[in-house]
Amino acid sequence: MSDKPPQQAQSFQRRIPEDDDRERLVCDACGFIQYENPKIVVGSVVTCGEKLLLCRRAIEPREGYWTLPAGYMELHETPEQGAAREAWEEARAAIEIEQLLSIYSIPRISQVQMIFRARLPKPDFSAGPESREVALFSWDEIPWDEIAFPTVHWALHHWRQSREQEGFPPFINPEEGL
Repeated sequence: MSDKPPQQAQSFQRRIPEDDDRERLVCDACGFIQYENPKIVVGSVVTCGEKLLLCRRAIEPREGYWTLPAGYMELHETPEQGAAREAWEEARAAIEIEQLLSIYSIPRISQVQMIFRARLPKPDFSAGPESREVALFSWDEIPWDEIAFPTVHWALHHWRQSREQEGFPPFINPEEGL
């Protein structure tokens, strides 16, 4: 049993705090502001030889569709560490990050996505708990009609556009994607 007294339930209301310009969740009791900020998604376009690694989602949203190994960045990790962790979690793939490929801003869902170029040194992978299956595809084999998200399309095309380049600036949302 704890020696600490039980904490009171706090009530938060949406309102514009003093000296602010937008609604926030504010505690009625103490005035604490609970900021709601965008989520950072990290992932990678992974190559193994001339093929690309894709994961068929086993979870919503877009269960059953193909995606890159990607997910939310965790506290206390770099974007590169997060992308490598996500590749391991979703595809049991030990990847080597090469460089930042793109940064996509998706304000309608409050996400910033950082996608890296990476390689899989040997074709050793299997489906993790969030994937139904994982496979390597040549460019012409990619199931384009079964891709989960527009950003996956963007990243794959940006990878293809830059695959022979090193040291390029990261790509951003294509004009038609804004």
